Parts: sequence; C-alpha cells; structure tokens
Amino acid sequence: MSARIEADEVWDAGDMGCGELVLELRNRLGRMQPGQVLCLIARDPGAPSDVPAWCRLTGHTLASEEHPVYHIRRKET
Repeated sequence: MSARIEADEVWDAGDMGCGELVLELRNRLGRMQPGQVLCLIARDPGAPSDVPAWCRLTGHTLASEEHPVYHIRRKET
C-alpha cells in the first residue's frame, strides 16, 4: 500500500483535451510554490500518456498516477 499524497490544490479538468490541459496545468502550477502538489483529475483518454510526458518535458515530478487521478509536484526553481 502506498502512502497517501497530500495535495495543496485539486483541479478537476474533466475530459479537457491535451492542448487545453497542458496550458492550464502550466498556469496552475506556475501559481503554486516549489514543492507543492497539484491533484489533477483528468478523464481524457490521452491523459495516461500525456500527463507523464508533460511532466518529463517540464521537470515537474509525477508523484502518483492512477487514471484519472494524478499528483504533480511543482519543480524547484
């Protein structure tokens, strides 16, 4: 059993597609402090591949993923 991750903010993106999703992710994480965690709920069928890829490209940490719930830790600046 994995440890529960406490989120600083929760965002339900519904079935928002990849383009809109990553733009809003950038905006939301940009307003958060380094090390804070965003709990993203994304039901889009592409999210299981898009969210981890976006995290790798941007340097944010994907702390957990269990579609449709993703915990993303904001990178240090």
